[in-house]
Amino acid sequence: MIRVLVVDDEALVRSGLRMILEAADEVVVVAEARDGRDAIAAVGRHRPDVVLMDVRMPELDGVRAAEEIGRAQAPPRVVMLTTFDLDEYVHAALRAGAVGFLLKDTPPRDLVAAVRTVAAGNAMLAPEVTRRLISSFANRGASRAEAARERLRVLTGREREVVSAVARGLSNAEIGRELTMSEATVKAHVSRSLAKLGLDNRVQAAILVHDADLT
Repeated sequence: MIRVLVVDDEALVRSGLRMILEAADEVVVVAEARDGRDAIAAVGRHRPDVVLMDVRMPELDGVRAAEEIGRAQAPPRVVMLTTFDLDEYVHAALRAGAVGFLLKDTPPRDLVAAVRTVAAGNAMLAPEVTRRLISSFANRGASRAEAARERLRVLTGREREVVSAVARGLSNAEIGRELTMSEATVKAHVSRSLAKLGLDNRVQAAILVHDADLT
């Protein structure tokens, strides 16, 4: 069962998300929270697998809450929710450790699929809007691109191929088919690459690749 915490300052939005998620098999909403402070407390109480959290909220916004939640032991996977497809706060949240974001008008089927995707350990990079956001806010100046390329030089050629595929939004299975390797081998390459780069998750690796202008 995938345990989900829904965070939004509007009760109607929370209710709608709960209804969509609980209509799906093997998904349960364990709690709701109305702002970032409530979300942090709810994570401690309910230990959800996934947190769906609005970016803009009173008291404590989603970005700062994501940063705090990320410091917890075995933190849940955080997906940001926003009304805007190009929201500067979302890029900040990705850098803070969130694994992706969704628009609030995402179709119910896609919302459920997103929850299952991140619960399985993958990042929300496949939707076109996520790729557009990363590309728009990565701010790839010449010096930033060179710095990113320098960081990526610690990787082997195969590891660079894998993280480049991650940046294109491919799952481990898809990367395995493209590069002719087992899914377990892909997962090992991703883990080693993240460790070498000092990164926490696939989204941060994707941003680094975009910064390097290698996609």
